[in-house]
Amino acid sequence: MSASKPFVKVCGLSTAQDVQVAVAHGADAIGFVLTSSVREISPQQAAELVKAIDEAIATVAVFRSEDIQTVLQRATQAGVSWVQLHGQRTQAEVATAHEAGFKVIRAVRRNDSQEQFADWGEDLLLIDASVPGSGESWDYAAVKDLAAGRHWLVAGGLSPQNVVEAVDAAGAWGADVSSGVESSRGIKDPKLIAEFIDALKA
Repeated sequence: MSASKPFVKVCGLSTAQDVQVAVAHGADAIGFVLTSSVREISPQQAAELVKAIDEAIATVAVFRSEDIQTVLQRATQAGVSWVQLHGQRTQAEVATAHEAGFKVIRAVRRNDSQEQFADWGEDLLLIDASVPGSGESWDYAAVKDLAAGRHWLVAGGLSPQNVVEAVDAAGAWGADVSSGVESSRGIKDPKLIAEFIDALKA
């Protein structure tokens, strides 16, 4: 993972075209939602999309409340290299995912308790809005000290228009976007995907 330019993860992709655009514009990570969501796809669908992605790009399976064994099973079926864990998680689950050969993004909400921001050994921490998936922007500068000095991504309410400012304000290592590059709920817009990545990589 190079840190010369911000790390960009585009999440909730479900079509070959969207993946192609994200890869062409230099996305560092592509996320597939394998949990109950308007953006959910099956591990089999994800596996088809993963085949077209260069190994240098992180492929991420996103989960909410599934137990860790279900997470590992679906992630293995999808052929991804990373798992992203939302919900109430433990340090042991992060370790279990590592032992199974996956890298880990652990997602927390900006208003979670202080101990949630400790280093649990995850490869990346993701700090999201109070209501993840709401698409509303928030005070990104407020989390600047919560994960200072670590590799972490800011998420929630990001768009091609505000992402550069948000990453700077938060002091984040990179950004994760989903609803901010959609034309309607759950439907990605290739043009917005391109604009979002280009804005951060410029």
